[in-house]
Amino acid sequence: MKKLLLFTISLFVLMSCGGKKQVEAAVNSGNYDQAITTALNKLRTNKNKKRKFDYVLMLQDAYHKAAERDLNSIEHLKKDKNPELYREIYELYMDLNARQEAIKPILPLNINGRNVSFNFSDYSNDIVQSRETVSNYLYEKGLDLLELEDKAQIREAYNVLNYVESINPNYELTRDLMKEAHERGTAYVSVTIENSTNQIIPQRLEEDLLNFDTYGLNQFWTVYHAQPNKEIAYDYAMQLHLKQINISPEHIKEREYIREKEIVDGWKYELDSKGNVVKDSLGNDIKIDKIVKVKARYNEFTQIKSTQVIADVLYLDIKTKQLLDTFTIDSEFIFENLFARIRGDKRALNSEDRRILNNRRVPFPSNEQMVYDTGEDLKLKLKNIISSYRVKV
Repeated sequence: MKKLLLFTISLFVLMSCGGKKQVEAAVNSGNYDQAITTALNKLRTNKNKKRKFDYVLMLQDAYHKAAERDLNSIEHLKKDKNPELYREIYELYMDLNARQEAIKPILPLNINGRNVSFNFSDYSNDIVQSRETVSNYLYEKGLDLLELEDKAQIREAYNVLNYVESINPNYELTRDLMKEAHERGTAYVSVTIENSTNQIIPQRLEEDLLNFDTYGLNQFWTVYHAQPNKEIAYDYAMQLHLKQINISPEHIKEREYIREKEIVDGWKYELDSKGNVVKDSLGNDIKIDKIVKVKARYNEFTQIKSTQVIADVLYLDIKTKQLLDTFTIDSEFIFENLFARIRGDKRALNSEDRRILNNRRVPFPSNEQMVYDTGEDLKLKLKNIISSYRVKV
């Protein structure tokens, strides 16, 4: 019991020291916010205990150093007078305020009855002014980018305006401009299927492959259309080129097994060497299991038919008529059905034999059905390509 208590105390001391060293290391390396976060977590309970005093002092030290660093950075950035730095100035003011708000809930903090002070400032006016400054600058920048016809620049306009919306909701016409940027920055892809297999593919397979509502795709900047819209100038074409459809012959494979087993088949009286029935201590006749050997000829049949569809997915730039990328898809579907027949004693079969024996021979699926079933795997692979591929703008 003493050893357990000693171990517990030692572990507690090590954990406590480890936490303090972690905060101290963060302060010494300039990771003030990390140090503040760790110290705050330690002070959320029992903040006035003597063992927490070091955390209080390190929190105070980290806070003042972080505030001094950020205020110095703001001063230098303002002197630079570069509009591209407006965002950084605003975010530094937000950090200064957030840091104070994180510390306020645990105040007051005391060490031996002495209040530990934190020099807080009111940054509300600075935040409002810097937010207005950066919003105005980025709004104008977004307008300038929207004057261009390049989709990459238009997408950048959306990102710039989206930041304005995040810090200053509904600023001027930000939301309308974001909608415009999204519409103009979206890449539209026309999708078609080309069949070069010399075989007719099922109409429902083609419909399924082109039904993009079932793909669960959610790409912000790319829209796929299987049904062309005359009002849209498409940027890219995606073509599913079916090159080869292989359908195997219908085949039944047979395997024969001999099943043998010793089983209990009723009972019989136990006899002694003279042929008399043996009795137990109470005078009752003794019965024993009658063991017999059973045998069966078990024939197992496997119906097999397979389909393979080989296709290429081609991405083309409609404006330049250049091939951008090619992906090969190899999809396969295997129809397999097991059934069996026996001659002999059914009791010789194992549980798996009995399960298969309940099956029946079924008609082979048609070639059209086989191709359609292969389409499920084809569609999954096509979806993976579309999900992972990003057309180059």
